[in-house]
Amino acid sequence: MTALRMPAMWDKDEINRWLHYHGEATKEMSKLRTSLESKLIPISAYILISAVECYRRHPEMLLAIDAAMPAEEIGAAGRVPGNQVDSVHVWSQANIFLHGRHILALLGKITPDHEPERAAIVLDFWRRAAKGFRGDEHLQAIDAGFRCTPYTDEVVAALVDASHPVKAERWSDVKRMNATLTSYLFLLYFDTRSGMVDTGPYDLGDGRVLLVRDFSKMGASDFWWSSEIAAGLPYDNLTAAFVLNGMDAVTVNDWGTSVTKPENYLDHVERFGLFTTDNSTLAPVTLDKVDAIRAATKQAQSRLYRDIVKMTRRERIDAGAYVYFTFLRPFAEVAGVADHLDWTVPRDSLDVYDMLEGFEGTNTPPDPDAPYYWPFP
Repeated sequence: MTALRMPAMWDKDEINRWLHYHGEATKEMSKLRTSLESKLIPISAYILISAVECYRRHPEMLLAIDAAMPAEEIGAAGRVPGNQVDSVHVWSQANIFLHGRHILALLGKITPDHEPERAAIVLDFWRRAAKGFRGDEHLQAIDAGFRCTPYTDEVVAALVDASHPVKAERWSDVKRMNATLTSYLFLLYFDTRSGMVDTGPYDLGDGRVLLVRDFSKMGASDFWWSSEIAAGLPYDNLTAAFVLNGMDAVTVNDWGTSVTKPENYLDHVERFGLFTTDNSTLAPVTLDKVDAIRAATKQAQSRLYRDIVKMTRRERIDAGAYVYFTFLRPFAEVAGVADHLDWTVPRDSLDVYDMLEGFEGTNTPPDPDAPYYWPFP
């Protein structure tokens, strides 16, 4: 294997600066994190295994992706709906790798000074992709007061112009659809929110703001557990536009999660629009389809739940680890090289798999005085 090279303009001091930056941001965001464990899915175990895979494999994969299309251009591709180059996947591209470095050091598999080139490659790609994705002077929502507004003015205008007031009886159907899509995607992505990502608030200049929610990759996909259960879904991707009025505050973090004041933001929706990008353009979906979307999604979710219950613990770990490891996949798809890369999981974590598969998180908050990611000595 060819030795990795340090990207231009990078050294250990620069790496450590970004390790501190990411660590402090993740500490702050972790204060809002809900439980990492569920009775059904071994979340902590699969995160650890996926992180090891990311540390050992992602730098080489990123070099191949970056050679096909520069990170800046890939990030900029996420400024329109229809792909998963979004805040969740951008954040994960750096941080899951860094988590893997920490795990392997704790296990004694690497020393704290192991191959700084690996970290530099990942952080350099992240920095350039994040800059292209946001299109402003910030790199993360936390830097911008928890605002994530990557969509272009043209996209925002299209979403607002095609949104309309919704009658009360139909609005209750929309709310039920939103809840069903949310719970289905949470299960499909093995108890992560990465299939449902919010962006905003987009200031509309008249006291109103736009909150956008993308429901992505709902149908049959590279998730092998989706191939049969999701075949009947009418859409693979939906984008919902909520024009809000009378809000005291709307924030969105880099995990695609919105927090609003008042909390019941759905009662403050002045206009609403539903769209799909399944044909590579942003096309409105009429609200007379809401009930059919909800019914098909509810049926898929029920079958998915039954299928997951039948899985062994290792099968659930492997599926969850695949979700996390392939957070890199949207970048490769935009660059046109996804089919040329190996997405097999588990592969390079087998030497530590037995040690990690039984792990269950305690939800203990990080030590505020200790580095979240260890610096290079």
